[in-house]
Amino acid sequence: MSLTLWHNARILPSGDPEQCIERGAILVRGERIEWIGKEEAAPQPGGDIARQDLQGQWITPGLVDCHTHLVFAGNRADEFARRLAGATYEEIARAGGGINSTVRATRGVTEEALLEQSAKRLECLLAEGVTAIEIKSGYGLDFATERKMLRVATQLGARYPVTVYRTFLGAHALPGEFQGRPDAYIDLVCDEMMPRLHEEGLIDAVDAFTENIGFTVARTERVFERAARLGLPVKMHAEQLSNVGGSELAARYGALSTDHLEYLDEAGVRAMKEAGVTAVLLPFAFYFLRGKQLPPIGLLREYGVPIAVATDCNPGTSPTTSILQVLNMACTLFRLTPGEALRGVTHNAARALGKADVHGLLAPGRMADFCVWDVETPAELAYWSGLKPCRKVVRHGSVVHGTVGY
Repeated sequence: MSLTLWHNARILPSGDPEQCIERGAILVRGERIEWIGKEEAAPQPGGDIARQDLQGQWITPGLVDCHTHLVFAGNRADEFARRLAGATYEEIARAGGGINSTVRATRGVTEEALLEQSAKRLECLLAEGVTAIEIKSGYGLDFATERKMLRVATQLGARYPVTVYRTFLGAHALPGEFQGRPDAYIDLVCDEMMPRLHEEGLIDAVDAFTENIGFTVARTERVFERAARLGLPVKMHAEQLSNVGGSELAARYGALSTDHLEYLDEAGVRAMKEAGVTAVLLPFAFYFLRGKQLPPIGLLREYGVPIAVATDCNPGTSPTTSILQVLNMACTLFRLTPGEALRGVTHNAARALGKADVHGLLAPGRMADFCVWDVETPAELAYWSGLKPCRKVVRHGSVVHGTVGY
């Protein structure tokens, strides 16, 4: 079994700049971390050992993108132009655009074509240090296409050096063939799609878009009840465009996270804290939609709700494949500190997936998933735009980026 000592590094074991190991080292045996600490205290195992001198570069856990819609076909650049001309997101959605336009495109391509389109987006994220990612369905809105999307997400995890978590978002929008019959569509989601996809082993969690242009709290609760009976964790798109009480419902069901949260109020924050729900902020969507109301960052801090940050990569409201750009926006738009933003894509992002025991922390016994950064301070990860500071990505003990690529 291979043995490698990564040394002469500055290490942030949880992504927190206030908890730095200066002149640190990580001993990796095979796929796992055997030891981490000050270099002068490093063990000296017998036998052959490879040494990687990082010359003072920084090490963080591998980044976690905990909210994406990465698998889709086509794009919505035409709607971008319409919004610039004055149309609102809600107006476009109610006119048959928005999510349903991507549904039509995604239904119309083969699984192979969908895989190739989605792979290009994933490669960009991997080059910036992402080693774990959540990918939602929700651009199918029928069994066959939802299944196709989740199968593509599974294949991406098999093809690339990244851990993929698949979230079923059947309750994303009302498809055209169900217009005027939202309860009948929720019947389909709960009684056919979710159980069958779960039986095929394609679902790790369940999500719903709870909003005035999405699904009511009552209909979302039906989805969550079905997920609970199947033993699936839930999460929610909540309080993005209005406050309909989604976060409080999510808290009652012990959701992993509620995401967006621009219109979250104190009652929702309190409920999230009591239930241990992580807040996921999506600053690129706020920027792209030219949002005017900020998430209640002060209340989240006051109540001690963990804050995660994610790309929300999707064709309509967050067409980005740069997690580092999102760190910058989390600071400039939402006023997170660089340290909060970095924890938001490491330890807290892992919490948002219910995987804090797997990702987001470097410790003995854990998988050796980490990034090497050529920066003077960790704040530069949120400071620069367009710079590519990620020098190496190590996943399961092997360098997967920084030598010969993928």
